[in-house]
Amino acid sequence: MNVSQTGLPGVKLIAPEVFGDARGWFLENWRAERFTDHGIDLGAAQINTSHSGFGVLRGLHFQWPEPQGKLVWVSAGRVFDVAVDIRSDSKHFGCWTGVELSSENHLQLWIPEGFAHGFQVLSEHATFSYLCTRPYRPDYDACVAWDDETVGVDWPHAPEALSAKDAAAPRLDQIDKERLPRCESC
Repeated sequence: MNVSQTGLPGVKLIAPEVFGDARGWFLENWRAERFTDHGIDLGAAQINTSHSGFGVLRGLHFQWPEPQGKLVWVSAGRVFDVAVDIRSDSKHFGCWTGVELSSENHLQLWIPEGFAHGFQVLSEHATFSYLCTRPYRPDYDACVAWDDETVGVDWPHAPEALSAKDAAAPRLDQIDKERLPRCESC
């Protein structure tokens, strides 16, 4: 597998090795020892999958005070995937990076704890999966406005659908810094 850094320290793009022949293809989505060699110690606590239609936007989500790291990929369709640094004392606070993930390019994105995450579906439908470092806790669920102008994510399309939670999410500067993660090694 090939692992490269994105524009945000700690957020990594992973291109797994794909083995193909006349039958189709095979790849390893997760193998602890290989990911650990690249500084990704997932210790997966939960695996999630969502299925959404074109233009659906999910995010920008995070958990606090038990943040989640996420390894994400698309098994059907295409999405624009985004990570936003929300660590209150980071020099990259409020900065974002985005990448297209698809069932054709097989790319994965590692989003460490301390980042908000979201994606928008670019294909007719998309099936999106993620391994999380901690289980989902409804009481710790939080989000940042997908259209926060100070963050400035350049989404490919106006959203076709948003959850009520995402539509009402606060801007990053409206969230008390005590309710945001802090840098531990940045």
